[in-house]
Formats: sequence, structure tokens, C-alpha cells
Amino acid sequence: MSAPSLKQLDGVLVLHKPGGPTSADCLNQIKRRLGQKKIGHAGTLDPMATGVLVVLLGQGTKLAGYLVDGRKTYRGRLILGQTTDSYDTQGKVLAEAPWEHLDPEAVRAEVLGWKGTISQEVPPVSAAKHQGKPLYALHRAGQEVPVKVKDVTIFDSQLLSMELPSLDFRVTCSAGTYIRSLAHSLGMRLGCGAVLSELEREASHPFTLAQAHDLEKVLESKDLLHELVLPMTQALPHWPKLVLSHEQAALVQNGAWLPTSLFPDYPAQEGDRALMLSAERAPLALMEAGMRAGVLSWAILRGLWQA
Repeated sequence: MSAPSLKQLDGVLVLHKPGGPTSADCLNQIKRRLGQKKIGHAGTLDPMATGVLVVLLGQGTKLAGYLVDGRKTYRGRLILGQTTDSYDTQGKVLAEAPWEHLDPEAVRAEVLGWKGTISQEVPPVSAAKHQGKPLYALHRAGQEVPVKVKDVTIFDSQLLSMELPSLDFRVTCSAGTYIRSLAHSLGMRLGCGAVLSELEREASHPFTLAQAHDLEKVLESKDLLHELVLPMTQALPHWPKLVLSHEQAALVQNGAWLPTSLFPDYPAQEGDRALMLSAERAPLALMEAGMRAGVLSWAILRGLWQA
């Protein structure tokens, strides 16, 4: 069945992803059933995971990489005493070990000790790539999966409850952090193994679950979809908005730099970013302040004007 003839929207849809489908499955359903042919996201979730999935529509796809501040908050549950090939309960069990001897305070200290910048082992069953192929494809084919390590930052970690062998936690971390790997490494340090059993992304900052719409609600919205989508002018709530004159807008569209002194109400510093709007308040460009010929000026990061 062909996709309905619905208008392509521009902006951000904060989706509450259900457990089960992949992030790509969710996007494909929106694309197929709601006619949103130009679609992307700002950070995937594992099939088991639920919570905030930031979906980009139309011109909104140009915001990828600029949209979120890189911090994500998760609430999860892990179970001690088991090790799997995927680091979660959906994988193949590789080993089991007793956990009853563990001191709850030692477990608590390990969870709170997540904070800081750490080197994290990427799960062998993941979408991370080696020589152009995702690790999960190598794993499924029975090929050797190389060990990949990446540096991530845990800004905050909390132990919410503990009834061994399970415990609930919350972490705020940098983009690209594998929560499954946090569970796995904790199990290794405790000597009994650990697997992730539940995971919900509570925030992909600055967007939270309070703003998120259930997938089924979205798929049933059809002509009301525009009411669920944040327009481009609201897609970057943490960026200042600067309105340009017609002459300034024309200069920007020709690639010119604009001295920050033209906007005295916003005293910019080098490295600051802003969303430039046309005189009609239409999105024009993402800009960053930098030095040019000794003058602090706004330069284009990404043009947003319609051709």
C-alpha cells in the first residue's frame, strides 16, 4: 500500500519509543503511514529500550549534530549473576555466577563510582562498525568481533533501589554511551557478571519524556501530525534567536559573515551559537561566533532557508 499523500513537515517530533521495534522501525512506520519521506533521528535506542527518541522531519534533518547538547539521561535495571554476549537479557547466556556473597554497600559504591570519564568497551552485539560492517552482523555470521573501546563521560549516577540480585539506577551521560556496557563492566568488577534487563531514556537533552508522544498516537494522528511536531523555530530551545533585516538575510544567504556588534542586545563570545531568523521569523541559518580579521563575527554552520 502506498504512503498517504500528506504534507512533508519540517521540525522535531519527540517520540516515546516503545520496547521491541528498532529506532529505524519506528521511523519507517512514520515514513510509510504518514508520508514523511525526509526523516531522521538524533540518537538511536536499542530495540529493548523505551523512551525519548528525537525524530527529525524535513528541514529538521539539517539540525542533526546541533540539536541536543550531547547529554542523555537513562533509568535502568540490571541483574547480577549472569553474563551474556549482548550485555543484556536478550543475549545468549555465556556464564552464571553466585552473587549472594556480595556486600550491598560495595555494590552501591560501584554504581556511584561510574561518574567521570571512562574507557568503555563497545558491546559485541551493537551497530558500531568495523571496516564498514556493524559488529552485530559479524557476530551473527560467526566471525571474530574486534574489541572496540571508546571514551565516554558519566556526569551523574544514582542508585534508586536495590533488592539483590537486581538494582535500579539512573545515569546522565555523554552521547554514545552504552548503558549495557556499564552493566557489564560492573558485573566484571564484582566478579559475578551483570546484564541490563530494562532501560528507558528519560531525556535527550533538552527534550524529555514529558514532551514525548506515543508511537501509536503519532501513527493515528494523520492530518493532526503538525500539532505534535515542534516547528523549526522551537527546535533549538537552548539557542538564542536573532532576527535579521532583509539586507542582513541576503548577506547570510550569500555566505557573508556578520559582525556580532550588529546585535548589541546579545553580547556574543567566541564559540557561541545562535539561530538566525529572517525578518518574517522564518529559520535562516545556524551560526557560530568566531574571529575574522580581528572582528568577532557570526559565520554560517548550516543554512536552513528553503531553495
